[in-house]
Amino acid sequence: MKSVSRDAATTFERELDAIAHDVAFDGIEIVAHQVSPGRDGARLRVTIDRPGGADLKLCERVAARINASLAGLESVYALEVESAGLDRPLVRRDDYKRFAGQSVRIVTSLSVNGGKTHRGTLRGLRGETVVVETERGELLLPLAAIRTANLEFDPRPDLQRDKLKRKQRHGNDTKHGNRR
Repeated sequence: MKSVSRDAATTFERELDAIAHDVAFDGIEIVAHQVSPGRDGARLRVTIDRPGGADLKLCERVAARINASLAGLESVYALEVESAGLDRPLVRRDDYKRFAGQSVRIVTSLSVNGGKTHRGTLRGLRGETVVVETERGELLLPLAAIRTANLEFDPRPDLQRDKLKRKQRHGNDTKHGNRR
């Protein structure tokens, strides 16, 4: 990367650290960030989260703050700020403890119990091993063998709840309609 791009990368990383400790961004977590060379300058990418989720407004605030810090540089860059989303990546050891009880999808670099893709309920961490409860029982996955790990959102309960609410609302409308 050119030195100008290195300046952008250094400023970007410094600003992310400042945002993570700024009370104006209380509760924000920098899940992941990446700096890579692009065709027309540096590509700066950050994934954020906070309790309750990171909405578009928060992403815009973070982008504005980073852009303001980069404004003095003569660097050409592309900035991407995104929410961790429903399929939030698990990237730190503490993530495996923090999200215990949630559904996960973990891809390993080595075959474990005959497969590389594993789904189940995250039970936590034991030393250097991630514990996942699967239909077959407890599965132990070495941290060193994990290529990717994400929360896995199942929309079916939400869809069923919404369907029930619509049925109840429709049923109530019919009853009221018959009384008139």
